[in-house]
Amino acid sequence: MSYDTIDLTVENGLARLVLNQPEAGNPFNARFCEEFGQVGNALGARSDIRAILLTARGKFFSVGGDIRMFASSLDTLPSDILLWTQGLHMGMARLKRLDAPLVAAVHGICMGGGVAMVAGCDVVYAGRSARFGAAYPQIGYSCDAGASFGLASRMSIARARRFLLFNEMLSSEQAGECGLADFVVDDAALTETAEKAALQLAAGPTRAFGAIRRLIDKSLRQPLEAQLEDEAQLLSACAASADAREGITAFVEKRAPKFVGR
Repeated sequence: MSYDTIDLTVENGLARLVLNQPEAGNPFNARFCEEFGQVGNALGARSDIRAILLTARGKFFSVGGDIRMFASSLDTLPSDILLWTQGLHMGMARLKRLDAPLVAAVHGICMGGGVAMVAGCDVVYAGRSARFGAAYPQIGYSCDAGASFGLASRMSIARARRFLLFNEMLSSEQAGECGLADFVVDDAALTETAEKAALQLAAGPTRAFGAIRRLIDKSLRQPLEAQLEDEAQLLSACAASADAREGITAFVEKRAPKFVGR
């Protein structure tokens, strides 16, 4: 399936999801929100996705919400936003439900919804020229696209609150220091480095990765006893997988495991 605002390809278990409105700065407009939901559906329906690499074309990673679109429909914005976030949030939720880890490579300006999307990824690489902006309060808005969860998870609740309330703009180094970015690399090496990491994850034990992702996401939202039981149940399920059998066999045979994602 082809899209107007997103370029999606899948090869050898790696899904490359590219924001593809470079001339406009990859805004979160109505069409993008709709198509992002479709992408979530498409990837969720496949059994061969073992990692996802999120990148963007053009000068900016994303300018965030399409302000011109907002300005053209001020009277209907409340209902329009419910429609736009329907697709956007569905896409985010379905990507988070996958076993496949998400890797982001961020260059240039990354604002608003773009920051929220990046914060929801498992591993974030930032080019040295990257800049991360809260953006929402500047136009009198709260946040969307999972920003409140992703930023709090990465930066701590207090730091995320400050980032949003004061409409901060962070350099790549500052993003790295507060946990928004995991690795800061030279711009010229950004794509290659992030893709190498994504390919490494795509060759790993996908079901185990999915279990780890789900356990970490709920770790501070339920009692310890519930978390321990979830750990036991998911570990047991992983033990029944082909990859777990291969991992143990390879360890005993003193060779590198060859995981297949099952």
